[in-house]
Amino acid sequence: MARPKLFESFREVQAELERSGAALFRDKDGFEALVIRNPYAVQYIHSYAEDTPFFLGLAEGKLMGSNCTNPKCGFTYATPRGHCMICGTRTRWVDLPLSGKLHSWTTCHFGSEAFLKETPYNLGLVEFKGAGSLLLARVKEAVESELYVGMPVEARFDAMPKFSITDVWFVPSRGSGGGDRR
Repeated sequence: MARPKLFESFREVQAELERSGAALFRDKDGFEALVIRNPYAVQYIHSYAEDTPFFLGLAEGKLMGSNCTNPKCGFTYATPRGHCMICGTRTRWVDLPLSGKLHSWTTCHFGSEAFLKETPYNLGLVEFKGAGSLLLARVKEAVESELYVGMPVEARFDAMPKFSITDVWFVPSRGSGGGDRR
């Protein structure tokens, strides 16, 4: 068998893997790594248990958070929690707004198998009015240079839900006029 072709762009490596199943990747320091395509499937059975309403909500185009039922605490989480992490009291499900602000973000140039075709992609921490924690989700329809802390964003939902956190993502708010970058 011939030596695999050498590439310095991982996108080119990905394309070569589709064609031939093997490629060499040379990084910026000159190190060469053999990369092979090795598909495999795993049948995984998972229960969302107490988090079920969150994932059912995504399939219905809703964001569900958890709110502490202790009147002295009342903390609201943007991610599912069966019990309050502050006082330990049971929580109840509440609707979250479908819009929020970008608290922080990172751009991923590599990803798991599910995201390889999307790289680079943005992951953002979104904050919602009334919630004391953040939700991690993809930010689409914007490149890294357009993102900023405080950017207004809106939720979008997959028309064919898979009951996964990937059923929701955020886009820059259309009605924001670009927002205030302060």
